[in-house]
Amino acid sequence: MAAGSSVLIAPDKFKGSLTADEVARALERGLLEAAPHARVSRIALADGGEGSVAAACAGRFHAEKVIVTGPTGQPVTAACVAVHGRTVLIEAAAVCGLGVLPGGRTAPLTATSRGIGQALQYALVGEVDTIVLALGGVATTDGGAGMLQSLGAVLDQEGGAPVGPGGRGLADLHTVDLTEARAALKGVDLVLATDVDNPLLGPTGTAAVYGPQKGATEDDVQELDDALGTFVRRLEAAGVQDAAGLARTAGAGSAGGLGFAGLLLGGRVCSGADYFLTLLGADDLLKDADFVVTGEGSLDEQSLSGKLPVALARRARRQGVAVHAVAGRCTLPLDRTAAHFRSVQALTDLTDKDCAGDSVLSAQLLAQCGRTLAQRWIARCADGTDPADRLAVP
Repeated sequence: MAAGSSVLIAPDKFKGSLTADEVARALERGLLEAAPHARVSRIALADGGEGSVAAACAGRFHAEKVIVTGPTGQPVTAACVAVHGRTVLIEAAAVCGLGVLPGGRTAPLTATSRGIGQALQYALVGEVDTIVLALGGVATTDGGAGMLQSLGAVLDQEGGAPVGPGGRGLADLHTVDLTEARAALKGVDLVLATDVDNPLLGPTGTAAVYGPQKGATEDDVQELDDALGTFVRRLEAAGVQDAAGLARTAGAGSAGGLGFAGLLLGGRVCSGADYFLTLLGADDLLKDADFVVTGEGSLDEQSLSGKLPVALARRARRQGVAVHAVAGRCTLPLDRTAAHFRSVQALTDLTDKDCAGDSVLSAQLLAQCGRTLAQRWIARCADGTDPADRLAVP
C-alpha cells in the first residue's frame, strides 16, 4: 500500500479512559509519525450508549444542555440532547446513566428513568419528526416507568397515589393509563437505538442480565423481574393487548426496560451501531478509504453480535476495504476475528500496567498501535519491499 494511502480511523470509545474522538486522535498521531504522507480521515462513532451525543456532534449535530431528573431524583444538567434539523437524539446514559450516579452509589431498586421523559418533552417543544433514543449504559431497571410518568402516563397504586420510583415501585402498580403519554409522541418516528436483543423478563431479561452491574443482588434481581412482570400484567388488564408480546420483543430489555416503554409508545427497535454508522455518513467515508482502523474498549463475544467495530467491518467488506482493529483488550482468538479484521492489536498485550482507567497510558499505547499499523500496512522499505512481508502485528 502506497505511502499516500487514504486511511479512515473510526473507533468507538474506550470506556473508562478515552472518548471515541480521543481514541481516533491518538491513533492518527502515531500513524502519521510513521507515514506522514498518509491521508487520514477521522470519525468518532457510538452505538447508542455513553458517548452517543458526543459522536453525533462530531458530525452534523449540535448538543444542547438540559436540566433533568437524574437516576436518584436529583437534578442533572446534561448535554443529553443533540439536534440536526428535525431530528433529535437523546442519550439515555447522560440522563440516568451509571456515570451520573451521585458518588457512584448504585440504586438498583429505586433508580428512575423520569429524566428521559423530561428530555423527550424538551425535544417535543420544537419542530421534530424523528426522535432517536440512544439506549445503553443506564443505572435504571424500571421498565421505563419513570419516563412514561413524566410524559403523563398514569401508573398508580390501589389508593390512587403514583407508584414509587424505580423497578421496586412497580410491585405496587394497580391502575395504568398510557393515553396521554402516547398522545405526546403521536406523529413522531421514535427510534430505539440499541445493540442488545434481550427481552424484558426472565433469565435473559433486563434484570437478570444487567441488574448485577447496576448493583442488584440476587434477591434484588428476582424482585425487579417480578415487579416488571406485574407491570406487563397490569398493562394487559388495562387493555394494552400487545403488552406481553412487546415484552418478548428483542431489545425490550435494553436500558433497564426503556426499550419496552419505547415500544409501548409506538417506537421501533434498530441496531444502534448500524443507525449511527448511517447517521454519521460512514458509507461515504468508506468509498474514499484504502483501509480502515476501528476499535473499542473490549473486543469480545458481544462484539461479534453486531457491536460497532463488526458492523463497520461488514460495511467495509461490501466495498472491498480492509479493516484493522485496536482494542483495550481482546478476548477472542484469531480464528474468531479473522472473518472481520485484517489485524487486531490489544493494549493489554503492550503493557503490564492497567491501562483501562489510565487515559494518558491508553493514548500512548494507541499511538504505538498507529505506528505499527503504518509500518505494517503503509510504509515501504527503501528497497521497495513491503514491511507487511516481514513484520508481525503484536
